[in-house]
Amino acid sequence: MGIRFILMVNKQGQTRLAQYYEYLTLEERRALEGEIVRKCLARTEQQCSFVEHRNYKIVYRRYASLFFLVGVDNDENELAILEFIHLLVETMDRHFGNVCELDIMFHLEKAHFMLEEMVMNGCIVETSKSNILTPIQLMEKSS
Repeated sequence: MGIRFILMVNKQGQTRLAQYYEYLTLEERRALEGEIVRKCLARTEQQCSFVEHRNYKIVYRRYASLFFLVGVDNDENELAILEFIHLLVETMDRHFGNVCELDIMFHLEKAHFMLEEMVMNGCIVETSKSNILTPIQLMEKSS
């Protein structure tokens, strides 16, 4: 399948956005998020951005006050996922200006919509920023 989940977390470890592409109960999600967030936030900037946890490979990157964490299968290409994270941030930057935690909190539906345009059932299906943002801009024009 590829991508199993995408998390956006602040520096205090609070989840600001979570998107799962496999079924996990709420308790399993909470436990998984807690373990992964503690593990990733405890790492220094000198350490690599790849962590193995349970049966996932976690690829993460910090942008300003947000951590973007992507859980993938063990056979997934880590560098391609890092590039995907960068594309997601660039897309959000283009829409929000300079994306920050408050943009995600106050426009959560737009952040989810961008993810849904980019990833379907755990597979990356769209990488064009303009194709991702056009439906959002059309929705904003009509309202």
